[in-house]
Amino acid sequence: MVRMLTYARAARAWLAAAAALTAAVAGAVPALANVPLTRISSDPFDNATSQHATEVEPDSFSFGSTIVSAFQQGRFTDGGSTDIGFSTSTDGGATWHAGSLPGITTFVGGRFSRVSDPAVAFDARHGVWLIASLPLLGTSGAGAIVSRSTNGGLAWGSPVVVSAASGTDKTWIACDNTSTSPFFGHCYVEFDNNAQGNLIQMSTSADGGATWGPSLPTANREAGIGGQPVVQPSGTVVVPIDNANETAVGAFRSTDGGASWTGVTTIALIHAHTEAGNLRSGPLPSAELDGAGRVYVAWGDCRFRRGCRANDIVLSSSANGTTWTAVSRVPIDGTRSGVDHFLPGLAVDRSTSGGTAHLGLSYYFYPVSRCTQATCSLDAGFISSTNGGATWGSATQLAGPMKVTSLASTTQGFMVGDYFSTSFANGTAHPVLAVARPPVGSRFDEAMHTPATGLRAPLAGTAGEVAAAEPVPAGINAVNHGDARTAH
Repeated sequence: MVRMLTYARAARAWLAAAAALTAAVAGAVPALANVPLTRISSDPFDNATSQHATEVEPDSFSFGSTIVSAFQQGRFTDGGSTDIGFSTSTDGGATWHAGSLPGITTFVGGRFSRVSDPAVAFDARHGVWLIASLPLLGTSGAGAIVSRSTNGGLAWGSPVVVSAASGTDKTWIACDNTSTSPFFGHCYVEFDNNAQGNLIQMSTSADGGATWGPSLPTANREAGIGGQPVVQPSGTVVVPIDNANETAVGAFRSTDGGASWTGVTTIALIHAHTEAGNLRSGPLPSAELDGAGRVYVAWGDCRFRRGCRANDIVLSSSANGTTWTAVSRVPIDGTRSGVDHFLPGLAVDRSTSGGTAHLGLSYYFYPVSRCTQATCSLDAGFISSTNGGATWGSATQLAGPMKVTSLASTTQGFMVGDYFSTSFANGTAHPVLAVARPPVGSRFDEAMHTPATGLRAPLAGTAGEVAAAEPVPAGINAVNHGDARTAH
């Protein structure tokens, strides 16, 4: 049944939409909203060799009503952390159970010096939750490992070795959870080997992560960093990834269950603005897919800003992992706003797809891009779309302002993380993010938080929705990140 708006209501809706569009073009920052946050973990360690209390770089994954997040605890200045922490909700984000993974570092009964780069997956065929991470000996990557949970992410076993290679970096994991897929139950770990020029490596498990196959390169033995595999309902694995210099984002695939991998297809060149205030950040991709298997990739990019003076979050998508849409801008703020956006965490509700796909995007931002270490104000925001990214609702501020000096210090700058994640559960989005309060003496207060209740996307076509596309202004001045780097 079609319900007609009264003239007055229509006028109010039109004015609200016009005001939102004007604000987006003129450059208004996201409005402050009353979004209460729940602290879901805190660094429990006190070893004198790393920084406490710090938690950074969360990933999360959801399946049904369960959400599992994982993150670094007790960040070392020159790489890695004391251990990987986890926090699990079995009731759609209402309550959380936190802990630390056993058997990895010497601080928890393991043999490694440190650990970094956690990523979460669920294997529906074998009923196993998996957290992949990067072990370190000293400050050097020492392969790739996976921790397993068979009781819903509440307790974890000692790690399983995926690779024992040295010089590794940036682990990630995904599983094939489509029961009709020919490779249902296959899980895939991606990492790169900095000691071999950031050579891309993939390993596959078909038994719930208990054992892993050989580490395989792409067809052309390409280099890259920050790959995030996703698995389509057909069983095709698509891995969006940056090149080793973070000057382009591309993707490669496997159509045979991880037995072989194609070469990398370029999605787009990256035009990246370097954040002020000595903040550690970079244009690593955040990748997700909808229920039909369409792959979405987001990253920070300044192509829509004259002179590359600030980053937007930009988006491209593909149905097959080889042909990608033109890069579009997520219209959080206007191109003349001076607001700088970075470190995206993209989610797609897999119960939706196509033109009605629900996207949720968390990100960090500076309200004023041109700032200094003393004046930069770090905030976190969220924005969503209910039509596959064609239009977006109004942005919401989740946290901040934070001083960058309240964050863990690293040799590459002050750190909240190199990547982030948002997960949908029961139709609502659940970002997990690092939030910092001022240190007390020498002890930090940087911990994992999530909104107390899930975030719902506005209905498409409501007041405040803004189209994603805008012309590219002239005068782009892209930043080249230089040589291949290690980023753990």
